[in-house]
Amino acid sequence: MQFARLFMIFGVVIFVIGGGFYLAARLNIPLGRLPGDIRIQRENFTCFFPLTTSIILSILLTIAFKLLNRFQN
Repeated sequence: MQFARLFMIFGVVIFVIGGGFYLAARLNIPLGRLPGDIRIQRENFTCFFPLTTSIILSILLTIAFKLLNRFQN
């Protein structure tokens, strides 16, 4: 029973994150192209590491999970 509830909560969180990415794209918020995102491009090689975007998403997910934990208890 608890395992099914965990999967449902995880599904809702993934849905909300997906909706956030969709809204960010619609509102022209440049996730993945922020200052601090590293992009190395050569003739036959491209390396992209979204450092700033990863930090922002980490902060937002931390806040979201703390809120979920607070409301769950």
